[in-house]
Parts: sequence; structure tokens; C-alpha cells
Amino acid sequence: MIKISVVVNTWNEEKNIGRCLDSVREFADEIVVCDMESTDRTVEIAKKFGAKIYSHKLTNYVEPARNFALRQAWGKHILVIDADETLTESLASQLKRIAKQNEADYVEIPRKNIIFGKWILHSRWWPDYNIRFFKKGKVNWSDKIHTPPETQGLGRRLEAEEKNALIHYHYETVSQFIERLNRYSAIQAENLIAGGYKFIWSDLIRKPADEFLSRFFAGQGYKDGLHGLVLATLQAFSEFVLYLKVWEKEGFIPKERILSEFNLEVKKSIEDLGFWQKQADVGEAPFFKKPFLKVRNKFFR
Repeated sequence: MIKISVVVNTWNEEKNIGRCLDSVREFADEIVVCDMESTDRTVEIAKKFGAKIYSHKLTNYVEPARNFALRQAWGKHILVIDADETLTESLASQLKRIAKQNEADYVEIPRKNIIFGKWILHSRWWPDYNIRFFKKGKVNWSDKIHTPPETQGLGRRLEAEEKNALIHYHYETVSQFIERLNRYSAIQAENLIAGGYKFIWSDLIRKPADEFLSRFFAGQGYKDGLHGLVLATLQAFSEFVLYLKVWEKEGFIPKERILSEFNLEVKKSIEDLGFWQKQADVGEAPFFKKPFLKVRNKFFR
């Protein structure tokens, strides 16, 4: 009888898949790998771990293939894990106990995101809860990118402690971040337009500014040091590119005489920055105060 199935969706993951499957081989009664037309050694490596291999057409993100992969699993309980993640022994023991004692229909698990070689403890990257362990049939994903799954029954959220976390070896290089940014933003732009959004040029300022402030200040990204600054900036740039792509899809419609509105948007963003500086422990980030005062005075003296 298959009690626990582990499901992994893959695309050109030869660098990661061995580490991932090695971490779950003692935990799983069945390993299901759904591969999306990999051109490297991903499938070959997965077969060495005894995985059942299924194929799905290549998509630019995982959600369309995830439900297909879940339908191939026969376990009473299922763990969904990405190829760049690993399962720790402590988390495996906890999940087995939850399954044995029938404590929940689905479990929200924190993720330990390692980005550019560092565990990111702030910047809205921790605890980064994801529903990954559940009874078969109790969780279903939408085909839309980065959409939380639909759930049924009783849920359980594990404590935000390192021993309870999946380890996620996330972005290793800036190039990797930019490649995914380019791919995901194209899909997100299409979704915005399909949802009725019309391009507003001021969103090129407001959305990135909100993203930066929410991560670096509200999310205490400054406590992650240079990593926090870089990630908040990259996420803000991602928002900028997203709304640029909406403008592109609408035909680059010109808008003239924007300076007065531009000044108002920048002023609002600087006021928001001032608010968050007061909320944050500025003693840990004093290097932000003078540069932004100079910008404010230059525009609004």
C-alpha cells in the first residue's frame, strides 16, 4: 500500500534533482516526477532514484502541469516538492506523525529561502508558507501563475522554525533572477490585461516604490543587509518591467506632459519612504537618510 507519494515537476533540473530526490527517498513510498521536455539529464538522474516518470508539454511556469502530476500519484498523502528544494529529517518526521495521527487534511510548511548564498530571514521571504503536504484530493491548483491552491478540510500550519522548513535553494545568480523575471512578467502582464487592467503610466512609479518599501522597510529587509537591499530593488524592478510590458502590449500609447504628475508621484513615494524610515530601526540603516533627503530637496525645494 502506498502511504506517501512525493511529486516533483521538472524542467532542465539536472543540477538540483539528485539532491532533492536523495532527501525524500527514505520518506516516500512512491516518487512521481513529471518532466516538461527537459533537454538535459534530469530524467536520467530521476530514474536512478526509482522515480516514476511522466511527461507533460513544456509550459513557462509549473501550475498547468502540477495537477496532472498529482493525478499520477497513488499515495494517501502527497508531498509536493520543487526540484530546487530539499526535505530535512526533522520535517519528514513531523509530516509522518501528522499523517499517522490524522491531524490535518493539508499542511502549510515554511520555506527557508537561500538566495545569493544567504538564508533570507526578512524581506517577506520568511516564513514563506506553502501548502505542500496533504491528503490526496484535498488540494487542487489553478492554472494561473503563482495562485494559492484550493483546499478542503482541516488545515494545519507548522511553527515558523527552521526545523519545520523545506530548504529552498532559490536564486543563485542575478542572471537567473532576471531570466525568471522576464519569463514570469510576460505571463503576469497577460493576466492583468485579461482581468481588465488598463495601463496607467503612474503605476511605473507607484508599483515599484510600493514593492520596495513593503520589502525593505515593512518587511524589515534592511535587517538582511546588502542582500535585503538588492532583493528589494530587484523585486521593485520586476514590478517596473511588469507594467512596462502591459504598456507594450497596448501598443506603447504615448502620453505627453507628464512632469507635474511625475513630481507628485515621486513626492508621494518619498513621503512614504519617510514614514517607513521612522517605523524602522534607522540605527541599522542610517545610510538611507541623507541620500533620500537630497532627492527630496532636489525635486521639491
